[in-house]
Amino acid sequence: MLKNQDHRVAVAPMMDWTDRHCRFFHRQLTTRALLYTEMVVADAIIHGAREKLLAFDGVEHPVALQLGGSDPAKLAEAARIGEAFGYDEINLNVGCPSDRVQSGMFGACLMKVPDLVADCVAAMKAAVNIPVTVKCRIGVDEQDPEPALDALADGVFDAGADALWVHARKAWLEGLSPKENRDIPPLDYDRVYRLKGRKQNKFIGINGGVQSLEEVRAHLGHVDGAMLGRAAYHTPGILAGVDAAFYGATPGTFDFASLIDAMARYAARHIEQGGRLGHVTRHMVGLFHGLPGARRYRQILSTDATRPGAGPDVLKTAFAAVELDRAAEAA
Repeated sequence: MLKNQDHRVAVAPMMDWTDRHCRFFHRQLTTRALLYTEMVVADAIIHGAREKLLAFDGVEHPVALQLGGSDPAKLAEAARIGEAFGYDEINLNVGCPSDRVQSGMFGACLMKVPDLVADCVAAMKAAVNIPVTVKCRIGVDEQDPEPALDALADGVFDAGADALWVHARKAWLEGLSPKENRDIPPLDYDRVYRLKGRKQNKFIGINGGVQSLEEVRAHLGHVDGAMLGRAAYHTPGILAGVDAAFYGATPGTFDFASLIDAMARYAARHIEQGGRLGHVTRHMVGLFHGLPGARRYRQILSTDATRPGAGPDVLKTAFAAVELDRAAEAA
C-alpha cells in the first residue's frame, strides 16, 4: 500500500491536457501533489518515438505514467520502459470511455473483464520495482456497481496493485460521448467509500467532480486520496494551496514572481528546441480566474502567445496585466 500522506492529492490524467508542459506548470504551483501523464498506449511506447512520448522534466516528480492496453506482456514491456525513463509509478487506465479505447480493448471496457485486468497488473508488477496502480470507474453500462467494483478491486489487489483510484461514476460505452461520460452518469461517492470500508489496508483514491480543496478534505475523511481533474486544469490557481493544506507547508502568499521566471525560462527552452510558446501557455489560461486583470491575461495568452515567433516576453506581458498582489492573497 502507498503511504497515504504521499499521494493524498493528485492531478488526474486527462487526455490532450496533462502533457509535459501542463505538468511542469502545475509543479510550479504544488511541489507535493502527484501528477499523471495523459494515457499513453503500450504499443506506441514499444514501437513509437519513446523520447517524444515519455520525456519529462525532472522537476515534475512525483509523476506517474498512465498506460493504456490489455495485453499483459505489452503492458509489462511498456512499464519497464517507463521505469527506465524515471517515472515514479505506473498506472493502468481502466476508466477512459472513448471510442478509441473501445476499439483497442482497453480503458473502461476492461471493467467487464476483471480477471484480465488482474493479469495485466501481475505482469507489470513482475516487470518493475516502482508502484503499479489502477484507475477505474465504478462500473460500465448495465453493470451493478456493487459487484462490478468489488470484483475489479479484489482482482487487482490480489495481483499486487499498490493503489486503486476510482472515478466515482459509471461509464456508458454506448449512447454517451466521452465528454458526456464526464458529466451525465451520476456521481456515487458513497460507493467508493464503501469499497474503502472493505479494503481498510489498501490505498483507495477518489476522482470525479472534485471542485475545491474543501471537497478534497471532505473526501479524505473517507478514502486515502483525492484527485483534482478539470478544476485543476481550468482554475489551476487551486493547486497553489495544496502544499499548505495537505502536506504541512508553511502557509503564506504565493510567489508569483518565481512562477513567472520559471515559466518564462521553460518556454524559452522549449522554443529553442523547436517548440512554440502556445504549447506551454495553453495550459495557463485559467490561472487568474476571477481576479482583476484576468480577462486581459487570457486575451494575451489566447492571441499573442499563439502567433508564430511569439517568445517568453509575451508571457511576461500577460502576467503584467494582472494585479499580482491580489492574486497572491487569493492563492
